[in-house]
Amino acid sequence: MAQLNLLHAINSALDIAMAENERTVCFGEDVGHFGGVFRATSGLQEKYGKARCFNTPLVEQGIIGFANGLAAQGSVAIAEIQFADYIFPAFDQIVNEAAKFRYRTGNEFNVGKLTIRTPYGGGIAGGLYHSQSPEAYFAHTPGLKVVIPRNPYQAKGLLLASIRDDNPVIFFEPKRLYRASVGEVPEEDYQLPLGKAEVVQTGTDITLLAWGAQMEIIEKAAQMASNDGISCEVIDLRTILPWDIETISRSVMKTGRLLISQEAPLTAGFASEIAATIQNECFLHLESPIARVCGLDTPYPLALEKEYVSDHLKVYEAIKKTVNF
Repeated sequence: MAQLNLLHAINSALDIAMAENERTVCFGEDVGHFGGVFRATSGLQEKYGKARCFNTPLVEQGIIGFANGLAAQGSVAIAEIQFADYIFPAFDQIVNEAAKFRYRTGNEFNVGKLTIRTPYGGGIAGGLYHSQSPEAYFAHTPGLKVVIPRNPYQAKGLLLASIRDDNPVIFFEPKRLYRASVGEVPEEDYQLPLGKAEVVQTGTDITLLAWGAQMEIIEKAAQMASNDGISCEVIDLRTILPWDIETISRSVMKTGRLLISQEAPLTAGFASEIAATIQNECFLHLESPIARVCGLDTPYPLALEKEYVSDHLKVYEAIKKTVNF
């Protein structure tokens, strides 16, 4: 085991993936010569050469179009979009090409060996163009998998599973935690299952659900609630698409209450899909309305970031309201 931050854990996963298969290539804006804007790919070009870890032009549609072509002809393509906010020029290539490639060819061709890495979310005073959480846009697209880790251990195991999965995967990395989250990570190869949520803490009074950087928030709120005698079950969704309905339903049937927290704005966020599904699955077990604690329905602000975010205090107040309904 080694003490790694989230960035180093991602770098370790990429290193393992490139070492095991000479057809694995890593590319994106500035990823080659100095490791990308956050240094996630540091040292890979020196180790594996410019043909396998290289810079691309500053054109996201081109990056993913190129990645689709590589994956279609048998390469393991790991494409980086520098910020998740910049993924939208590549939206057509992702949702109309990558996601549908296998379906429209009757499985004669596919781009299943494509992984798109991109940092998402706020907390770095990045303002409206470097703070967004766009996971819900892609959750509406059959044919994709969408994965979001919460810490270094999860990041390495989930990234290796994403790279080896036979479907195109978007891997959102919580940039606020890149250097802030540090933990023990095995130096060797390991994988964590996609499509499976993790119960981080068991409880009896309310289920708290989140993903990525928001996990730290709900865990802090759960600790505050425990001082009031409220027992919280804390779950990390980990995979947005496909998501683990069974684990969440089982928890809510036990606790009778559900609170979902996301960084993204409230309206049409993925928390809405979870709330609708769990209401349908667990209606007769619910003791209170399902609560959502989310970002606001405005562009992500710079000066008022702390007021905008769904922090531990907002989650704590929502826990009390839900339990006392």
